[in-house]
Amino acid sequence: MGDVSIKEVAQLARVSPGTVSNVLNRPERVAPATRERVRHAIRELGFVRHGSASTLRAGHSRTIGLSVMDIGNPFFTDVAAGAEDVASDLGYAVILGNSAGSPSKEEHNLTVFAEHRVRGVLITPSDGAPHRVDRLRERGISVVLIDHPAHRPDQCSVTVDDVAGGRMAVAHLLDRGARKICYLTGPQTIRQCVERGHGAGQALAAAGLDPSAALETVEAPAMTARAGQEAAARLIASGRLPEAIFCANDLLALGMLRGLLQAGVDVPGEVALIGYDDIDFAAASAVSLSSVRQPTYKLGQIATELLLEECGDPGTHAHRQIVFQPELVVRESTGRVRQHGGHPTTDEE
Repeated sequence: MGDVSIKEVAQLARVSPGTVSNVLNRPERVAPATRERVRHAIRELGFVRHGSASTLRAGHSRTIGLSVMDIGNPFFTDVAAGAEDVASDLGYAVILGNSAGSPSKEEHNLTVFAEHRVRGVLITPSDGAPHRVDRLRERGISVVLIDHPAHRPDQCSVTVDDVAGGRMAVAHLLDRGARKICYLTGPQTIRQCVERGHGAGQALAAAGLDPSAALETVEAPAMTARAGQEAAARLIASGRLPEAIFCANDLLALGMLRGLLQAGVDVPGEVALIGYDDIDFAAASAVSLSSVRQPTYKLGQIATELLLEECGDPGTHAHRQIVFQPELVVRESTGRVRQHGGHPTTDEE
């Protein structure tokens, strides 16, 4: 059987050849029902596009790039899943690059994306990376920031209000009776860690407490479970356990939980614990973990929709900076706190 033509696909799908071309090159411009009818005809006829030729003609491929900070963190896995589902539905593939928090690795990822003539790039930048993003845009490659706000009106971004999330976490610990709180954070070069800490301080100030006295900040070298467990060992060795601990992400919190339980510390009886992200493992831990939930899958989903919308019609695309609100998820790890040196309280909820 000879090569199937676009015209034959169009005849079977009862559309024009131009519509078939749009489904292949600009699917976001075609109604979902029509798009599916064309794809059904493509599958039935066994049509195969000449990818390299179409890429050269169009100046880009049917791919988008996604650069994340740490693919080992379930937060970024969920973001990638949301991005891939939307991209796949619109006929695109996602090329994934893991920067591991390294600006040089991120630079390499973006260079590879450009060499592959990606249609656009989604990025969770390691350090803001404004110059790297600007270089992509100068080459005509659309960019959407994920989990990092855009600081210019002609740039799209999708983020979560991390100050509100930190405020929410510590307000919950205060409601549970804690007055001495530890904030276990990652490197202060990470914007999210800083903003969650700001929110923690705001919650203490709103409760009439001096943040400098009521909040001890402990910085871990990485936002991993191992770093959380090592921080637990240091806290226990110091002999000064706080009444509650707020961790900047769930991996730190799960490591902290493991370290505390192994040392015989009662969670939440002696120390209440809350994380951030609400990854799947949070609900399944030995003591189910309270957490601040981020809409991770939706971040990837909405960011990809914005990216492909801009790619489809950059002239009329309205740039948006979307900010989602986090959500408090209460589980076993923040049962009512026992006041150190005072009378124990009970959780009557």
